[in-house]
Amino acid sequence: MKALRLHTYTQQPRLEDVAEPAVRGPHDVVVRVGGAGLCRTDLHIRDGWFAPAVPTELPITLGHENTGWVHEIGPEVENVAVGDAVICHPQLSCGNCPACRIGDDMRCARGLRFSGLTRDGGFAELLATTDRAVLPLPAGLAPADVAPHADAGLTVIHVVRKALPLLGPGTRAVVIGVGGLGHIAVQCLRALTAAEIIAVDRDPDALKLAGGCGAHHVVAADGREADHVRDLTGGAGAEAVLDFVGEGDAPAAALGMVRPRGTYFVVGYGGELRVPTFAVVLPEISIVGNAVGTHDDLRELVALAATGAVQVHTRTYPLDAFADAMADLEQGRMHGRGVLVP
Repeated sequence: MKALRLHTYTQQPRLEDVAEPAVRGPHDVVVRVGGAGLCRTDLHIRDGWFAPAVPTELPITLGHENTGWVHEIGPEVENVAVGDAVICHPQLSCGNCPACRIGDDMRCARGLRFSGLTRDGGFAELLATTDRAVLPLPAGLAPADVAPHADAGLTVIHVVRKALPLLGPGTRAVVIGVGGLGHIAVQCLRALTAAEIIAVDRDPDALKLAGGCGAHHVVAADGREADHVRDLTGGAGAEAVLDFVGEGDAPAAALGMVRPRGTYFVVGYGGELRVPTFAVVLPEISIVGNAVGTHDDLRELVALAATGAVQVHTRTYPLDAFADAMADLEQGRMHGRGVLVP
């Protein structure tokens, strides 16, 4: 089968022929890939960002946002059948350790077994996973249309569910960065909260996308975005600021948008957070980090998608056009999310 393989950090992956994955254990599932979302994390993996913290044996097939149809199952798989459309949680958790027992899949005691990062992912024709990682898709959801929900949407619903207690009627939420994750966040906030939503981005097209997704206000990131947000909130700031950029000037600006006793949710990464402790202690501002969501987060997100409340703006590319897709993402030409389709 064809697969997109990374052989050397900082070098472009290569499309090549590899052996097809097969069922080896009773709970194994092989999925015929229908769509694999392209994520900025794929660029970070390519460039070796994760190498010091997450040892990975190269070569590896990239791709952690995967959907498709069940191709083969192990003898003890009961939750899906051959031919079912599924979305795949990227972490293959054990289900038995204390973390898994409470649904905290990403803290599985067996460690990080993450598709496209520590094991072969879905930029290929077939993907090997497990029954615990797959979730059936409701009728009407095409795999290629919802592939980014396997990580982008999953990360978003995870942080939005954390923010829910803060966002009752009369509150405000700020979304910084209306890209592949941010436009999903605007929709999740509209669907799950009563908050007034303010979207911040430097790209006019991204702000247009935010308005189309339901943001009540859009603010240009022109260096004075924190002032603009405070003007929109009567000088108080927002109860929740969700930062999907996490680099450059975004962290400092985000902290300038948070009201006293509000929360700064950090989702994007790559930069640094420098703040005087006094500026956090006196107003009692909370700073909360956010990674990939749980299987239950994915279940709720898929339910929202099935109602049409949350839709991903996608652009599809054939697998052999991966270089174009990566360039579009890297150079800011991709509004919404790119999906590779084998």
